[in-house]
Amino acid sequence: MRIKFNRFLFFSVVVISQLFPGCKEDHVKPTNNFLLSSQNILTRSAAEIRGLLIGTSLSALPVNDVILYKITYKTSYNNQEIIASGLVALPKTTQPVPMVSFQHGTIAAHSEAPSVLPLTSQELIIYTGLASIGFIAVVPDFIGFGSSSSFLHPYYVEDATASAIIDMIKAAKELAAEQSTNFNGKLFLAGYSQGGYATMATHKSIEQNGLPGFNLIASFPAAGGYDVKAMQEYFFGLPTYNEPFYIAYVALAYKTHYAGWTRPLSDFFVEPYATRIPGLFDGNKNGSLINYELTNSIPDLISADLRANIDTDPKYKYAVDIFHENSLVDWKPTIRMFMYHGDADVTVPYNNSVITLNKLLSNGSSASVVTLTKLPGANHGTGVIPYIQNFVPKMISLK
Repeated sequence: MRIKFNRFLFFSVVVISQLFPGCKEDHVKPTNNFLLSSQNILTRSAAEIRGLLIGTSLSALPVNDVILYKITYKTSYNNQEIIASGLVALPKTTQPVPMVSFQHGTIAAHSEAPSVLPLTSQELIIYTGLASIGFIAVVPDFIGFGSSSSFLHPYYVEDATASAIIDMIKAAKELAAEQSTNFNGKLFLAGYSQGGYATMATHKSIEQNGLPGFNLIASFPAAGGYDVKAMQEYFFGLPTYNEPFYIAYVALAYKTHYAGWTRPLSDFFVEPYATRIPGLFDGNKNGSLINYELTNSIPDLISADLRANIDTDPKYKYAVDIFHENSLVDWKPTIRMFMYHGDADVTVPYNNSVITLNKLLSNGSSASVVTLTKLPGANHGTGVIPYIQNFVPKMISLK
């Protein structure tokens, strides 16, 4: 899920100046297994990046020049090969470097995808900053954006989320080899809000399925709705919710993605919203515009019968099963996972991380493997800055 009013509020804190576009050059490597094309869209010096971060805790960290690439790569979705896209930032160094895949928060408009942001966009500073401190920085667009914008984004669909990220990580490794960047095999994962969910889904997939050529060292998921069923229960228990488009996004994505979801949206939503929702996610509207077309009142948005009987009426079993299927609580992490969440978050409640942590520990994981760092007084937006300030130094210490 996205950060309220701004996917990454910390960018407004770290930005001091504007980005300057570098030269552009296209590379096509048809012999690669995943990478299809790459385009150099931005070159930035370490001194330039350091200047942009003056006054922040990150200002002393950047040490390398960076080249930012837009890439396209092969992945699979709904049993077909598709072309997806994203950004990869490579540090200019001969030293061996690890990789970090950073997953962005919720977006709905195609113009919000990382690979199509203007070169003066604030978001690009953090991506080049991560690379400048000595990481190959990978930023997937996610399916439904960039080169795969003809699809509705499979929002909070675990398998589709993880597989697209993993395939981009593989493509980034191929790009690094093309550009003579010495990847040392170490992998980190990070992300906030929906990016936190995507990070944990990817971590789980790597642990369960393996990822040859990569050594996952740690992940840093923050403020994600990891237990989707618990999120549904939270929403249904509220009188009002200020980000109703999250609820509509999940329902429409699941109905679109799962063949077994044959029931109409009127099972879930009151009119006129049941009829209105599909047209709202056309890629032309961001979350704020979609919220304007919905209602903050949960009783006015969600069917009374569904709210009262979702867990008892067999006709809703299809939905309950899908919520459970995409909840990230049915595994046992064995590789370090540092969770973060603001305890004043009501958009994605802090308790969802507590529930998830407790279920992972009850599955047999260890408190030395999985931890939850509380961000005191932080809501869904203000939690981003302390998250970044905490996870970046910790990641550097493990590289």
